[in-house]
Amino acid sequence: MQPKNNQLQIMNPLSIEKRNLVLRTMAKLVEQERNEIILTNQEDLADYDGSDLAMEERLKVDDKKVDEMILSLNQLASQEDPVGVERFHFTHDNGIKVINKTAAFGTILIIYESRPDVTIEAGGIAFKSGNKILLKGGKESLKSNLKIVNLWHKALEENGVSKDWVEYLNYNRTETQAFLEKPTQKVDLIVPRGGEKLIEFVKAHATCPVIVSGRGNNFVYVHEKADTDLALKVILNAKTAKISACNALDKVLIDSKLPNFEGFTAMLIEALIEAKVEVIVDQSLANFENTKTLQNEDIWYEEFLDYKIVIGTIDSQEHAIDMINKYCGGHSAAIITRDNNVAQQFMESIDAAAVYQNASTRFTDGGQFGLGGELAISTDKLHQRGPIGLQHLVTNKWYVYGEGQIR
Repeated sequence: MQPKNNQLQIMNPLSIEKRNLVLRTMAKLVEQERNEIILTNQEDLADYDGSDLAMEERLKVDDKKVDEMILSLNQLASQEDPVGVERFHFTHDNGIKVINKTAAFGTILIIYESRPDVTIEAGGIAFKSGNKILLKGGKESLKSNLKIVNLWHKALEENGVSKDWVEYLNYNRTETQAFLEKPTQKVDLIVPRGGEKLIEFVKAHATCPVIVSGRGNNFVYVHEKADTDLALKVILNAKTAKISACNALDKVLIDSKLPNFEGFTAMLIEALIEAKVEVIVDQSLANFENTKTLQNEDIWYEEFLDYKIVIGTIDSQEHAIDMINKYCGGHSAAIITRDNNVAQQFMESIDAAAVYQNASTRFTDGGQFGLGGELAISTDKLHQRGPIGLQHLVTNKWYVYGEGQIR
């Protein structure tokens, strides 16, 4: 079937009080329907073939995930209104007053895979920032998404707000392509949130601006002045805490001048294998047991989203920076070192949205960065880089006040 023509009339802006009421109502409904949400999600899980471990992990909704949904909604309701914030004020010599304020984009389309929690988080962030949201989830999470969208509609209606503010596009791939190429309603911004194939599909067919929520392929560089106990802890966390996350670790570079290089590398490999991680090493580390030696340099470009890691040796900080800037996805990179000057130089030289010293890349997340959630994590440099939170889901508008001045 072809996408229906659902041209939306221009809706009047909602007051911040009304938006917050809807968010708080939604939080209560999610709590009330907690068991039904989990049971519905179990139907999606039962239908999934399990072919992609990361996708299956993202698909699952449990009590912890529901708690996070409710927390996100309540945090959004407590935050300041991002719309109408004055950013610039100028009075012309002729008396004209010029003010620049933040403004809602209008309608935002997010296309995502597998994650029912995005139906909450993206919907909430878009709505709080005064935008209509079009949600296009994957077929693997359809039942869960429709259940949550139904709750959105209840929350809106209970507060006298049109259901059109949150809309679910139940389209197949052909219908989605048709909508991207010739939208049946005005779309001001598209955010694809998923794997590289999804992003390429959206970029190839979209006719309006796209913010790319890109791949991870994150790196950790163990500098010669690293605290090796700290390095071990950070690497294990970044790799194994949540393999389906775009902020998970895929590559480790160890400086050959690290004291006890052999002992640390052996201990790291042993710990990773114990955590069920497949360890792939470059030729310099081919003598280490229970590892696979990489056969193709292209693997340095790959984001795994799996229990898999590549470890290589480098001989300088400059070498590490060059490697990371060549191969990483522009998402996150970390250095483990006690030398703060080296760390600062590394962080300023790496071309990524988030750079770290002595901490896990798993912190690249809107909630962890104090944004109260995220629409996506952008690897673009326009219009926002890194986690896209409530504060970033606005554009701006110029207000000019005169008394008959002419030019």
